[in-house]
Amino acid sequence: MDDATALMLSHVRAALPASGAHGFDHTLRVVRLAEAIGAREGADMAVLIPAAIFHDIARPVEEETGAPHEEAGARMAEAYLCSISYPADLVPGIFHAIRAHRYSSGIDPGTLEARVLSDADNLDAMGAVGIARTFMQAGEKGGGILDATDHIRAKLVNLRGRMYTDTAREIAGKRHALLVAFLNALDDEVRGP
Repeated sequence: MDDATALMLSHVRAALPASGAHGFDHTLRVVRLAEAIGAREGADMAVLIPAAIFHDIARPVEEETGAPHEEAGARMAEAYLCSISYPADLVPGIFHAIRAHRYSSGIDPGTLEARVLSDADNLDAMGAVGIARTFMQAGEKGGGILDATDHIRAKLVNLRGRMYTDTAREIAGKRHALLVAFLNALDDEVRGP
């Protein structure tokens, strides 16, 4: 890890809670997924990794003000990167990837790096980690099992079909199977012995 990346991680760590459905632990998982997918897909890591690091920095802003975190986060990343003299020609790609990463933003990820970030973020919402995060998020909002499983059924089981890269589609297949198996097991248990 180079000095600039370490500084970015430190900056984002200070802005986010350590854990939670969208805590710093989520950011680290998305960075790792983005690194793995980006390496296989040939992404520009100088764009992808900062975008992955900053993708959720504005989650607390969204919770406080309602401002979309992808918009506020892109602006926060741009300001920070300019303050450390990050190569100016890379900043627009980072800005775009952050703006386009959100499932519901409606912004088309128009670059490979934006597609990889979207895939990495969506993959962290699938599989065992995705199930755990969904229940954490339901609890954070005062919800219960039904709220969490409704979210899994309405959103997470559809993520496999939203992957942009071949690498992410491979990973998503396994994670999707776990989501479906979990829902089937939960339905069986809720119905009773």
